[in-house]
Amino acid sequence: MYSLKKSLGQHFLKDENICRKIVEAISEDTFSQLLEVGPGGGALTKYLIKIPDIDFKAVELDEEKVIFLLKTYPELEGRIIHESFLDSQPPFDNEFNIAGNFPYNISTQILFKILEWKEQVPVVVGMFQKEVAQRVASPSGNKVYGVLSVLVQAFYEVKYLFDVHENCFNPPPKVKSGVIKLLRKSNIEDMKSEKTFFRLVKTAFNQRRKTLRNAVRGIFPEEVLNDTIF
Repeated sequence: MYSLKKSLGQHFLKDENICRKIVEAISEDTFSQLLEVGPGGGALTKYLIKIPDIDFKAVELDEEKVIFLLKTYPELEGRIIHESFLDSQPPFDNEFNIAGNFPYNISTQILFKILEWKEQVPVVVGMFQKEVAQRVASPSGNKVYGVLSVLVQAFYEVKYLFDVHENCFNPPPKVKSGVIKLLRKSNIEDMKSEKTFFRLVKTAFNQRRKTLRNAVRGIFPEEVLNDTIF
């Protein structure tokens, strides 16, 4: 067996019905390569490796879990990347989908990492803390609409799929969870540059008490501000 490490935000999914629903959601789209993030004890992995005609890989930081997975599922030999997802390079040369029960303590960073890889990642199905999942899927005007909402939705259509109760995990987290699906947009709005766009969004939401014009003075020259409606 294996131990649970709170320092890594480990809450392992044990509800087989939820596992199957996540796998069904990722299987709705045609793909040939799939990366699982944080396989842990293999709750999802045992279903994902059975999807026919795909090249499967998983990235797992915890050495104990890597040993357990290789012992339990010998077919994973050569398919596990033993490192933090946040430090990883794209595991495939071409497009690949991503699935996972993402560690809640780094879930926001995981989303930003996926945005870095968006040209290669058309579909993501993942479980997050419900609050984070709702924020990512939130429409504009909603009270939880924020930086994550704007940045993710600029490049992906977001679908909130379903809630997951605490008792579906071992150990049960203190929060409810939610599963969302990201579908990469075919048409992206024009922007000066992605770097500028990210800075603009983060600055605007981090300084909500200021007018947008004053909040972004450090990003755009005064002549640009004078020609732009804020």
